[in-house]
Amino acid sequence: MKPLHIDTNSKVPVYLQIVDSIMAAVRDGDLRRDEQIPSINEFSEQYLLSRGTVEKAYKELREKKVILSVKGKGYFIYRTDVNMPLRVLLLFNKISNYKKQIYNAFVKTLGEGVFVDLHIHHCNVQLFDSLICNNLGDYDHYVIMPHFYDQPEKVLQIIRQIPEQQLLLLDKDLPGITGRHAAVYQNFEKDIYEALYDALPSLKKYTSLVFVNPSTIVPYPPEIRKGFQYFCRMHDFEFSVMEGVELSTPVKAGQAFIVIEETDLVNLVKICRQNGLTIGEAVGIVSYNETPLKEILLDGITVISTDHEQMGVTAARMILEKSTEKIKNPFKLILRRSL
Repeated sequence: MKPLHIDTNSKVPVYLQIVDSIMAAVRDGDLRRDEQIPSINEFSEQYLLSRGTVEKAYKELREKKVILSVKGKGYFIYRTDVNMPLRVLLLFNKISNYKKQIYNAFVKTLGEGVFVDLHIHHCNVQLFDSLICNNLGDYDHYVIMPHFYDQPEKVLQIIRQIPEQQLLLLDKDLPGITGRHAAVYQNFEKDIYEALYDALPSLKKYTSLVFVNPSTIVPYPPEIRKGFQYFCRMHDFEFSVMEGVELSTPVKAGQAFIVIEETDLVNLVKICRQNGLTIGEAVGIVSYNETPLKEILLDGITVISTDHEQMGVTAARMILEKSTEKIKNPFKLILRRSL
């Protein structure tokens, strides 16, 4: 019998951790019918647990008919048809078209035998704490988008409660979380720098670059802006950062805009049309995150984007394959006529 993960510091009662761990081992094929498991005393000594705690767990497993006791011989696995589908708690920071792409690909790749419970934490540390603490021990995997901008140490403390083999960080990895957890992440600062570098020949025809910081309730990672600023300094571009685009925002020929939010993109297109500024000639536009609409709008909007569908597929495969890798998701430039 492989060692089980028992966390005595967890808020989940230890006896339930024993029950869940043995049932999961049966479900995963690590424990087979008629295979003997340690006695109560042996289990207690191996994991430094009280005999009463192990006895309580074994009693529940007997009631579920997962194990049976044979007098004078010990405890054996009895049932292997344990109806225990994989349960995944999926925590997004917000809902958007891009998050929907990730979710749909994630659920489709996992297949019908997996239960996925989606919640939104809105970058709210208190809400996130509640979602984790109230659900510890109830799921086999915890897939978290760790986009938070306050109380970073508190966030790390909350996440560290999750057993590392059950944790998958999505969209962003956290250097403060060590151990063998899985991650499918973007490197926001490096990604935008490299994508803009690929667009350098087209960007050089503009005199200045403008980063449009989205004025949204739930912020975007600040590393995106930092990567833009670093690119401009390294390649001697005049640059500025503005908070959103209103219909009254002044736009001049010779400017190229890097736009995050689609509302700002629409307003920018309207301003250019009203002022006779040809997009792709007088004014350049680079939009963040690919959508089908950007492929056809104005004969094509240049995009820098991660592959959201691939992120969902990769995360699901890692769960199914029990992988603890840390995989950087693809990010690329799609050059179109708007630049």
